[in-house]
Amino acid sequence: MAASRQLGRQHWRQERTARDERIAAARPLADGKVVSAKDAVALLEAVLRPGDRVCLEGDNQKQADCLARALSGCDPARVHDLHMVQSGIVLPEHLDIFEQGIAKRLDYSYSGPQGARIARMLFGGQIALGAVHTYLELFARYFIDLTPNVALIAGVSADREGNLYTGPNTEDTPTVVEATAFKNGVVIAQVNRIVDKVPRVDIPGDRVDFVVEADTPFYVEPLFTRDPAAMTETQILMAMMAIKGIYAEYGITRLNHGIGFGTAAIELLLPTYAEKLGLKQKIATHWALNPHPTLIPAIESGWVSQVHCFGSEVGMDRYIRERPDVFFTGIDGSLRSNRAFCQTAGLYACDLFIGATLQIDLAGHSSTVTASRVAGFGGAPNMGSDPHGRRHPSQTWMKAGHEAAQREGGAGNPALRRGRKLVVQIVETFGDKLSPTFVEKLDALELARKLDLELAPVMIYGDDVTHIVTEEGIANLLLCRDADEREQAIRGVAGYTDVGRGRDRAMVQRLRERKIIRRPEDLGIEPLDADRSLLAARSIKDLVHWSSGLYEPPPRFRNW
Repeated sequence: MAASRQLGRQHWRQERTARDERIAAARPLADGKVVSAKDAVALLEAVLRPGDRVCLEGDNQKQADCLARALSGCDPARVHDLHMVQSGIVLPEHLDIFEQGIAKRLDYSYSGPQGARIARMLFGGQIALGAVHTYLELFARYFIDLTPNVALIAGVSADREGNLYTGPNTEDTPTVVEATAFKNGVVIAQVNRIVDKVPRVDIPGDRVDFVVEADTPFYVEPLFTRDPAAMTETQILMAMMAIKGIYAEYGITRLNHGIGFGTAAIELLLPTYAEKLGLKQKIATHWALNPHPTLIPAIESGWVSQVHCFGSEVGMDRYIRERPDVFFTGIDGSLRSNRAFCQTAGLYACDLFIGATLQIDLAGHSSTVTASRVAGFGGAPNMGSDPHGRRHPSQTWMKAGHEAAQREGGAGNPALRRGRKLVVQIVETFGDKLSPTFVEKLDALELARKLDLELAPVMIYGDDVTHIVTEEGIANLLLCRDADEREQAIRGVAGYTDVGRGRDRAMVQRLRERKIIRRPEDLGIEPLDADRSLLAARSIKDLVHWSSGLYEPPPRFRNW
């Protein structure tokens, strides 16, 4: 009996024993916890096992690039068939490891810069795709069935005990470390420098096994920087319609903006066009948002009360440090970002998500997957979904819910009626190279067919979308009574695409009479008034002036 109990105790510690063996194999390379960058490849070869699940940051912006290079330098005879479970496929090395046979399977969320290459590799069979996730979905699976065996993360600095300072771009790091360190995994951090004392402890040292002092500072993608000089009058017109036809009418104060020039134009019109409409402190006060440089004029004009961030943005550190009343900052003065918390805020605490996409079909389904590009989704499916778990009311949420209930006959006890989150797609009818945004059938369906996927990679499902804004006008899908009206409302704002030309003109006119479709003139907007003079800033240089010199844009955006 005693022997069987002893075997049971050994059985329950197999993962812990395997972790200890990995640590022991790598310890000769370390001085305490510190490993030289020149030994990073050897460190990974000592710690990794074939078939491991590996999380490599790989965030939306912050990249553990030194460790990515080291991973791509491993011997495929020793390290192979890895299952990569990471948020972002951003660097070339993230895909090199699949070509080299080091990695085999992939679960991810976002692949913007590598979207075209990942499409070729998926179609070519070089990557076994698990799924294209939303961020919260992937983070959740870290704690259920995609728990990393090894996490390769990035921080600004560390002390010799392994305490990490992640600085403004904390992003995914706490979530990744939590899942790995507390489930018998190995955590390896690259840092820009080793210091005697970190400015603040963002990740405690007892959760970090090895620290590599990188040869260069980790790379951060300036993902949310939009140059006002590149903003068009069409984008300004769409922003004017969104402000007057959606923000003002629903009284939206709590919101998230996706990436794009359309949403950046809205930010730059708040201190000018929206000010003239008398909307200050009535809309756009509380944000779940990266620190967009195009939000600076609205902050400086007193529009913005509070911003919680998924990550930071290159060049915004000094500005954030001097605006602690607006941003969440640590005792050291730097931004404290957290993608999991901010995604949750965007899902449950915000009343509106507005973003862009590459394709929209007749039911309102959207995707960033095309025949030549698999860009991933990031957080859009979290931000752009109606959370059925929400229980607190707001004016915006209840108004949208009332409109949805009217469509369904308005029956039932009003106190049992759910509100609705506003999910808006703001898109031009034609995208890059005059590719139509509106299509009869999403390219995502063809990807699913070719890869034999059970579930097509749809970014936002049509039943979550409440409004579509194009240069043609606004389609309020909440008010549509059936699928036919919904299709014609979408066709009615689809412009001269094949989808738009296929509209039933009589039905579209009836929808316009019912204010389901509203053209600029229906909103009292003269398209010729959509002029760049309305923008609070018309160049990156203007944004620097608005910030009193605190904003330090990346060199490629400095055109003066």
